Amino acid sequence: MAAIPAHPVTMAAVFVSSVAATVTATPGTSLLQHLLILPGPAVYAIVAAFAFGEAAIFVGFVLPGETAVVLGGVLASQHVVSLPGMAAVVVVAAIIGDSVGYEVGRHFGERILALPLLRHRRPAVDRARAYLRARGGRAVFVGRFTAFLRAVMPGLAGLSQLPYRRFLVFNAAGGIVWGVGFTLLGYVAGASYASVEKAAGWVSTGLLTLLVGGLLVLHLYRRRHDPATDSQPGTSPQSKTGE
Repeated sequence: MAAIPAHPVTMAAVFVSSVAATVTATPGTSLLQHLLILPGPAVYAIVAAFAFGEAAIFVGFVLPGETAVVLGGVLASQHVVSLPGMAAVVVVAAIIGDSVGYEVGRHFGERILALPLLRHRRPAVDRARAYLRARGGRAVFVGRFTAFLRAVMPGLAGLSQLPYRRFLVFNAAGGIVWGVGFTLLGYVAGASYASVEKAAGWVSTGLLTLLVGGLLVLHLYRRRHDPATDSQPGTSPQSKTGE
């Protein structure tokens, strides 16, 4: 009876190992060639599985979901699938996958952190947890744009008891921007998939930098225009009128 709760964690570890073997055997452009011979519904299913599984069962540690999403955009440019359809599938799969990751973290968080897959990454996980405590829902949104945080942030949000409604709002916002953006990136790239695959990480870093910079500017703007900071301590209206 005691072994039953650990069953989902064990299955996740086994699944990740099998995916790792598959990806190692068919990396990069060869993976695209394999997908090109598949019918549209199968392509939708495979891309959705990676977008879903990245946070739900930690596929992101093996193959970043953005790689599969860019591939989906490339296949849309070659009319294997529909561009709006692929973008919609990616967004829905990403949001649902993160919601599953949230529940997995809420119920099995500490056990998952003890897995060999995460044990040697514990310092990075601890920094992510501290960032989540400091920023709350905004950390969920920003985490969508880096591979490591995209894989662990939903589970950490569940483990940290971040209210699900708040998590869902920021998760959905990040999923829409990320899913549509990287599908379009693959669509625009077309056959130049290999070069775009290498650039995808830089795009994520650039987007993250812009987001963090925008939030910082907004924070400083609000502080400068906050009425409470305009008056000096110890200054009262009476003292001003008596001068």
